[in-house]
Amino acid sequence: MATGMPPRQDTIKKLFENLSGAGKSIGVLTSGGDAQGMNGAVRAVVRMGIYVGAKVYFIHEGYQGMVDGAENIQEASWESVSSMLQVGGTVIGSARCKEFRLREGRLKAAENLVKLGINNLCVIGGDGSLTGANKFREEWSGLLDELLKQGAIDQEQVRANSILHIVGMVGSIDNDFCGTDMTIGTDSALHRIIEVVDAIMTTAQSHQRTFVLEVMGRHCGYLALVSALACGADWVLIPEMPPEDGWEESMCKKLSELVIKRLGFDTRVTILGHVQRGGTPSAFDRILASRMGVEAVLALLEASATTPACVVSLVGNQAVRLPLMECVQMTQEVQKAMDEKNFHYAVKLRGRSFENSLITYKLLSYKRPESELPVSSFNVAVLNVGAPAAGMNAAVRSAVRVGITEGHKMFAVNDGFEGFYKGQIQEMKWGDVGGWTGLGGSLLGTKRTLPAKHADKIAEQMRKYNINALLVIGGFEAYLGLLELSDLRDKHSEFCVPMVMVPATVSNNIPGSDLSIGADTALNAITDTCDRIKQSASGTKRRVFIIETMGGYCGYLASVGGLAAGADAVYIHEEPFDIRELQANVEHLTEKMKTSIQRGLILRNENCNENFTTDFIYQLYSEEGRGVFDCRKNVLGHMQQGGAPSPFDRNFGTKVAAKAMQWITKQLKDNFKQGKVFANSEDTCCLLGMRRRAMDFQPLAQLKDETDFVHRVPKEQWWLKLRPLMKILAKYKTSYDVSDSGQMEHVARIRHENDVSAM
Repeated sequence: MATGMPPRQDTIKKLFENLSGAGKSIGVLTSGGDAQGMNGAVRAVVRMGIYVGAKVYFIHEGYQGMVDGAENIQEASWESVSSMLQVGGTVIGSARCKEFRLREGRLKAAENLVKLGINNLCVIGGDGSLTGANKFREEWSGLLDELLKQGAIDQEQVRANSILHIVGMVGSIDNDFCGTDMTIGTDSALHRIIEVVDAIMTTAQSHQRTFVLEVMGRHCGYLALVSALACGADWVLIPEMPPEDGWEESMCKKLSELVIKRLGFDTRVTILGHVQRGGTPSAFDRILASRMGVEAVLALLEASATTPACVVSLVGNQAVRLPLMECVQMTQEVQKAMDEKNFHYAVKLRGRSFENSLITYKLLSYKRPESELPVSSFNVAVLNVGAPAAGMNAAVRSAVRVGITEGHKMFAVNDGFEGFYKGQIQEMKWGDVGGWTGLGGSLLGTKRTLPAKHADKIAEQMRKYNINALLVIGGFEAYLGLLELSDLRDKHSEFCVPMVMVPATVSNNIPGSDLSIGADTALNAITDTCDRIKQSASGTKRRVFIIETMGGYCGYLASVGGLAAGADAVYIHEEPFDIRELQANVEHLTEKMKTSIQRGLILRNENCNENFTTDFIYQLYSEEGRGVFDCRKNVLGHMQQGGAPSPFDRNFGTKVAAKAMQWITKQLKDNFKQGKVFANSEDTCCLLGMRRRAMDFQPLAQLKDETDFVHRVPKEQWWLKLRPLMKILAKYKTSYDVSDSGQMEHVARIRHENDVSAM
């Protein structure tokens, strides 16, 4: 059988096996508007619930199905959620229900639940759906008393179902719920929007046209704002920042100096509508939904009579539980602030991420006259180092434009450190990076060359161009390169300048950062390909696919891609395996194939084992599965590095590079003495990375102890905690560290942390 994580008993406080679901029944419903990823959440609730011994019921058509009962409430099986992960919308249906808003309707719903012994509910919907669930919970005791008096239920049923436990997950493309950084469906909606924008951009450039796009979002401007950042829009109109008087003239002036009469350009309007809700969910939404679904079941298992209804949220990179009504009240407070035209406060309430997105957009969208720029005599160089990663161009664009707004001269170095010592350096102006946000690869060019061998020539070029600071965007070679430059500060005073690295690599293997630019795009490439490969077997006999992913010795892409694609097993270097485990996996899959499940998916990291190659695993599964299933193999290769960057990578690259440039500006000012910049302390050579809930600048020298230089990975990798989720959802018995779970937090605390440390 597959084992769990490598033994780390000192960090494992409790295992979920201690939380039994035996004798419990869980109902899961989707309510309100549909959102991509809802099916992933339903799948996770069903499989985690069954895994811990509970009965799980589908409640079809949302609250309407709960009120109507009968065939609308059906027990779910493990197989009934197979092949749901990649499907958009919600396969169990959703509906608006007027009856549930009335006590009479809630009375019917309570009767239907009690008769099936369901007193645990997972509700996936928006703030209205979750508010309704909380009201239902508050009335529960009174509803049971009324049903008892009517003779609809007996005393034993009242005793067995005396408390209703509620856990919510927010499914909404609008991302308008306070307390969570992202709601299920938002990332997928951004994918649909950006796909359309990228397509429109070519015709706009061909005909010198101005396009006005209307996106969804109701009273929340998140989709419009983040889409504007991701595509480099010239203008964005959102509820939190309504146009001021005279905005028409300002817009025309901004669109083009050639506009003489108002909107003289040929203009087209495109309303995207419900296409934003459609299509397959992104990798991010599948992973988010799976994590939230598992966490929701754990929350129900741990709930006591005094536990308030909670909502599972994402803060930074952490799944947390928040009191449901605190989040609802804050969400309502946002609308109240906008009604009162207190837009500054509304933006604050939206959270630090929203506020910083707005600040970054303002920095990047408008080129101020040079007379309005601060005066600076500093020159900053930007370069890409390592393999190309989607989102690098967005980061370069952001760095150049933020640097210019802060008065610096910005220089681009082509072809990494190799181009640096060869003098391939040029000044970059505002317009030079126009349209870069949505382009994949590295327009500057990037090489794996390290700088130490050419230190003299690089120092010479830094003197020649009077480079006062370096921003390096790249992967593990960028990390090694800056370590080398910082070690050479004693020999070359030219390297005694502020230096900062922004992680950009599909492998996501950089110490000091949970996420790297480019990894999300690669995950989507893997997920999309796995979907197509599985679909290719539609209508054929049972088939297992063996897929090889990139990542070097880091198993991030394979593991998280496996979670997003619904893999049956994932082989990585971080978790050693032997022939016995391979054999057990084959036997496990063979048993699953004897049910209604038709397809299997196995992912293998390219360097997981030098002997158990992709060919070996393919041949093993082919031989051992003979008569039950056949096999196919596929090596994904460099397609994982290609393509246009995902919305996440565009925005992550844009925001992290902007933050890096602001740090550089501060360091330049702090270390400017006697007419020159001199910076040689550890904290002037840093990596900017996301760790749990914060974006932190960490001295590279301090990250050495956290690094496995032989295998080019961090010694501790957060995503290993997600490995058991994939195994649980694939029906393996395993251990799951829930030391970070079961902790009810409050919105005020989350808001404080975001104010202090969020992007």
